[in-house]
Amino acid sequence: MDTMNILADKTLIIFDWDGTLMDSIGLIVESMHIAGAAHGFHTTDQAVKDIIGLSLLTGIDILYPDATDEQKLAIQHSYSDYYIPNSHRTPLFIHIEKMLQTLRNQGKQLAVATGKKRRGLDRVLDASDSHHYFSVTRCADESESKPDPQMLNDILNYTQKQIADAVFIGDSIYDIQMANKLGMTSIAVDYGTATHEDLAAQHPTYQVDTPQGLCTLLCIQ
Repeated sequence: MDTMNILADKTLIIFDWDGTLMDSIGLIVESMHIAGAAHGFHTTDQAVKDIIGLSLLTGIDILYPDATDEQKLAIQHSYSDYYIPNSHRTPLFIHIEKMLQTLRNQGKQLAVATGKKRRGLDRVLDASDSHHYFSVTRCADESESKPDPQMLNDILNYTQKQIADAVFIGDSIYDIQMANKLGMTSIAVDYGTATHEDLAAQHPTYQVDTPQGLCTLLCIQ
């Protein structure tokens, strides 16, 4: 079956946020370095990129396994203290807003499943003036962390859609793993956290290398 025809049949389009819709990877890496160093811990850029998509505390557990629970909470607070006042530096990727408008005009329901906390997602939805595009959003403090598929199941239940009706788009291996656990059609995007090779190893249904490529794939009927 033709790729375009398959995606044209999808009535529910679910997006990851960071690195998929919003160009926020650089600030996330910077914030984690600053937060860790404030409490005597250090890591690498790639290690931080590798945990993006997980809930923040889960990621901190992986990055700083020798930290005490108290230190991990302190790192989380320091991360937020730096990230929040600098979040104006994270725009939507170019072409993304036009894509969201086009999909809505085509009658698609749009949703977000993100590793962000609810407060953080609401803040960036406000800053990007994009609340109105999404029928439902689901966050890491409302469900199990990716790659557990609870977020996707919650969105399906809310919208009364079936797995076959939906496609999930993300930039991390956890995104593709989450979709695969449900047998949901997935699109991996190469312009976020993970390399093309690492994403391809998760066997996404489709893979694109630019925001423009994603727009072209999703919007043509």
